[in-house]
Amino acid sequence: MAGLGKLVKQAQKMQKGIEALQAQLEAKEIEVTSGGGAVKLKVNGTGKFLSLALDPEFLKEDAKLVSDTVLAAIQNAAKQSKEYNEAEMQKVTGAFSMPGLM
Repeated sequence: MAGLGKLVKQAQKMQKGIEALQAQLEAKEIEVTSGGGAVKLKVNGTGKFLSLALDPEFLKEDAKLVSDTVLAAIQNAAKQSKEYNEAEMQKVTGAFSMPGLM
């Protein structure tokens, strides 16, 4: 069962890598702008929204335009955060494989 010991060590190494990655994802800030910079949004690597800034002049625009632009920024930020998170997680877990399971 020497293979089992190796597998346990790999799992422990991956667990430590995931823990380190979680801290990295929390600290990573992704800034997204929309409407030519009228909407600025920050989200971290875990998908937590950190800030939203709206240009006061932009708020004078049609309410539908403002809401559509803010929604587009939110969707873009969520997408970018998810893609970043998945790419970084793949780096940590990609090398780990359990025979017969993956």
